[in-house]
Amino acid sequence: MNTLRNKVQLIGRLGQDPEIKTFKDGNKLAKFSLATDDSYKDKNGNKVERAYWHSIVIKGGLVNVVENYVNKGQEIAVEGKLTNRTYHTETGEKRYITEILVNELLLLGGK
Repeated sequence: MNTLRNKVQLIGRLGQDPEIKTFKDGNKLAKFSLATDDSYKDKNGNKVERAYWHSIVIKGGLVNVVENYVNKGQEIAVEGKLTNRTYHTETGEKRYITEILVNELLLLGGK
């Protein structure tokens, strides 16, 4: 392995309509949650299904695609990298969040 890469690929469904933010300079940002599913059998042999929620951030030209064609419940594929950031709540508490910064997006179907 020559280099290690920070790369994430997910296929899932949107948990809500994307939130689009437009900045003073005209640049846009899209945010939404993406649900992926996993299933396994527990010790009793019963099938257990679990949903995992991922915070997605999209910048640049892909925001226009998200704004015009992506809605809650739609299945999409994303590729990007993990990013971490901190912020402070209104009460001053420091919070940490991990997000996926997307650089590729594929629309897979409707609801």
